[in-house]
This record gives sequence, C-alpha cells and structure tokens, in this order.
Amino acid sequence: MSERALFVSDQLIQLLALEFEALKSQDLDRFESLQDGKNDLLTELSALCPSPEDLQNLPEWDALRESLIQCRDMHRRNAVLIERKLDTIRGALHSLRAGESGSPVEVYDRLGQVARFSRGRGYQEV
Repeated sequence: MSERALFVSDQLIQLLALEFEALKSQDLDRFESLQDGKNDLLTELSALCPSPEDLQNLPEWDALRESLIQCRDMHRRNAVLIERKLDTIRGALHSLRAGESGSPVEVYDRLGQVARFSRGRGYQEV
C-alpha cells in the first residue's frame, strides 16, 4: 500500500508542477483542466495514507511523508502565485474605480510622506 501511495504522491507532484507552469503562463484553461485530476489524486491519496500518527512514527512511511511535504510546499507556492495575481487584478480594478469616482489620490510629498490630494488640484500643490 505504501508503494501505491508513493506513486500517487509522485503523480501529484508532477501535476502541481504542470499547474504552476499553467499559472505562470496565465493559461487558465490548462489550469482548470488539471483540477479534476488533482482532486482525483488527492482523493486516492487520502484513502491510501495511514493515520497521521503512523505517518509520523513508522519508518516505512518516511518516503511518503517527504513526498507529501513536497506536495504541500508546491501547493502553497501555487496558492501564493494565484494570490499575487489576484492582488494585481484587484489593484487594477481599484485604480479604475478610483479614477471614475474622483476619490482622493495618494502621492508622496517632497519629504517622502504620503499626502492625499483630490483630483483637480494643481501640480504645484503636490
């Protein structure tokens, strides 16, 4: 059973690497197409894995534990990349909305302090 779990975790590592490449290239169709396979692998892996206590304490599960740690780290890396891209999109949307509403704009003054200025104020006041 541990050999099958290790095989499935290796497949998950490969899939997470493909997912990262799809995210980097902003190929959302490819990213979406990988999700069903990832869910299937995770389901199978949860059925094959021993209890958390056995996974931590029994030496025959060491290779699987290391592989699962690598999966976790790769998943976190992908999640960070997604979050950064979402933050960029949110920032762009916020800028577009702020530009339409005439809300104050934050700029730096000569001393490097943040100063808030409303639209329509002159350049000299900055």
